[in-house]
Amino acid sequence: MEIKHQISLKTFNTFGINVQADNFVAIGSLDDLNQAFEHQLFAHKCLILGGGSNVLFTGDFAGTIFKNNLKGISILEQDDATVLIKAASGEIWHDLVMYCVQNNFAGVENLSLIPGTVGAAPMQNIGAYGVELIDVFESLAAFDVIEGTNRIFTKEECDFGYRSSVFKTIYKDRYFITDVTLRLSKSPVLNISYGAIKDVLAEKNIIHTTIKDISEAVIAIRKSKLPDPKILGNAGSFFKNPEIPESFYLQLKTTFPEMPGYPTAVGFTKVPAGWLIEQCGWKGKQVGNTGAHKNQALVLVNYGNATGAEIMQHAFTIQQSVQEKFGITIVPEVNLIS
Repeated sequence: MEIKHQISLKTFNTFGINVQADNFVAIGSLDDLNQAFEHQLFAHKCLILGGGSNVLFTGDFAGTIFKNNLKGISILEQDDATVLIKAASGEIWHDLVMYCVQNNFAGVENLSLIPGTVGAAPMQNIGAYGVELIDVFESLAAFDVIEGTNRIFTKEECDFGYRSSVFKTIYKDRYFITDVTLRLSKSPVLNISYGAIKDVLAEKNIIHTTIKDISEAVIAIRKSKLPDPKILGNAGSFFKNPEIPESFYLQLKTTFPEMPGYPTAVGFTKVPAGWLIEQCGWKGKQVGNTGAHKNQALVLVNYGNATGAEIMQHAFTIQQSVQEKFGITIVPEVNLIS
């Protein structure tokens, strides 16, 4: 284990924010984790960093960054119906999806091209196009940075919610997720409920749909809507889609009849945050070095020289405008790191 000092994090976050970390440690094995604990590196301010695709650094990090480089994908067990896949938390999520698609293991094809690492997936309970991680999740292993012990979490113990889990609430910053186990199907139950997927499949005249077809459709959709962070810095969707009481939604519909909404929990409706932001005039509008992307208002971008503080201020301005126009509070999905 090597400790580096005063390291630029520009290449370690997809926003491309050029800030420095006091200390930087690459974790490539469980032994590295144990050594870091023995050296009491977790006792001070620290941050576990995967792909850096869901963070916004608003200034230099006065602490230790632990870069997750744990690798490996393996089959634990399988039968005629299902297969258990274990993936190390430092694996790129999309690489895992491609492994599953190539082997015809169904369940994650709708989650193609979501940025980040495997370890970040359960933290966020990632989801897209009608599927969430919880649908295929079996368990995960994690290292307790306070006690220096290892623990297995079941699905129930993770307390998954909308873009949430115990690792973002009661156990925030306490556990270093080391691997994730998924239960996938050998007899695909395809989810093409989202219209965009149906449209792409129809354009290609695909009748007998496979999980590869769905994966390729999702990839095409995401590439058409979302900027490549290698070209234009971003962290994907910046805000969560708000869930509001159904009665309030119906009330808003009388003023904004075009407002889309999707029923969720009993008595609640999910409203697309991107639509709200677009209605406030932010889509494609550049303010200084940042702005909402021209193809997807939900994505805030760095046009080259933005600071994290500048992007955060712009996000706050967008929040205020949505609140004033609709009376709806939109909350960042991206983690703000100071």
